[in-house]
Amino acid sequence: MTAHLGRTGLTNLEGHTDYDITWPWARPEGLRPGTTAVLRVKDEAPSLPFVLPPLLRACDHVLVVDNGSTDGTPEVVRETAERHGRGDKLTLTSYPFAVARAGAEHLAVHELSVHSLSYFYNWCFAQVGTRYSWKWDGDMVLTTEGEVSIADLGWQVGEVQTIVRVPRHPLFLASDSLGYLDLGLRNAEEWGFPIGPDFVYTKAFEWEIRTTPEDVRSIGLPFGLCVELKYLDGDEFAHWTDPASFATSWRNKRKRREWEVFNALREGTVPAGVVRIEAPAGQHIVDHVTHEWLPRAPRPLDVGPQRR
Repeated sequence: MTAHLGRTGLTNLEGHTDYDITWPWARPEGLRPGTTAVLRVKDEAPSLPFVLPPLLRACDHVLVVDNGSTDGTPEVVRETAERHGRGDKLTLTSYPFAVARAGAEHLAVHELSVHSLSYFYNWCFAQVGTRYSWKWDGDMVLTTEGEVSIADLGWQVGEVQTIVRVPRHPLFLASDSLGYLDLGLRNAEEWGFPIGPDFVYTKAFEWEIRTTPEDVRSIGLPFGLCVELKYLDGDEFAHWTDPASFATSWRNKRKRREWEVFNALREGTVPAGVVRIEAPAGQHIVDHVTHEWLPRAPRPLDVGPQRR
């Protein structure tokens, strides 16, 4: 794979030397113990006040890479970290190049281009200084027990070659007080990875993929620890070349489910496996679901069949 060819780093095809990649384990200072959550964000201002606080408490460091936001995302990132007294644990940087959308657009871009998803991800994770990393999205919110679980793992995962699968449940937001939680989707992707030469990004068909040794240890966290915010009044699929492709590829089964639920809810239908949740007066629906509803739900959480 191309990403393995650079022993100390990668250079991009366009010659933007300021955005060449130096692998963090190849730097003289090496890697320090601890965990870093890496968020690649674009126009995530509404979600980040919910996303960042539990990550800043649970992780040793949080790295936010802004990719051309126009909604004030960088300002929200700084303000949220400072308001919670965690500004010292935050690094905010930017990546100024348009990145190919998942699907056919991604497939057409060379993986050493600054516009490639795999190059973008490698650049982001090359900014990490700790031995372990969490690949985190700008709309993923930890529940109360999820925050405790991620914090507890922090002192254990850095010294061993372990990847961690984090289940997450789409939470479709109709308003500040009403949401729809999809428990008909069984989804537990690999989000925790060591930082090292065996764990870099390369190009796959629809998206980027992180390489892992065959014999690496894998840990799966229980369901109910994380929700993924989706706004029914927004464009939740703008990062895909063509959402119609969800119906034509077996690799897109998870996105197909999200597409079906999203459109059904917008049309007024609640699909099987989706739970309507209304927050008490004065409480935001995201806080209610992550701090009360999910932590109090019976365990094991009743989640639908697995989808990829």
